[in-house]
Amino acid sequence: MSNREIDGYYELARANGAIGGKLIGAGGGGFLLFYTENKARLSAAMAAAGLREVRFRFDFGGNRVMQY
Repeated sequence: MSNREIDGYYELARANGAIGGKLIGAGGGGFLLFYTENKARLSAAMAAAGLREVRFRFDFGGNRVMQY
């Protein structure tokens, strides 16, 4: 699913160094995930458009059972 606003953000990202991207999430919200080799350029363009960066990292440990 997409709309004109999301498509505009995607085109802006591509014009500012994003090699590709994906709309992720579910329900009432979601995220645009982009891949770039020039993070500073892409971050600046997205911030200027009013978008907020949400940092994350990958966990390579695999599945674990957690007990509380």
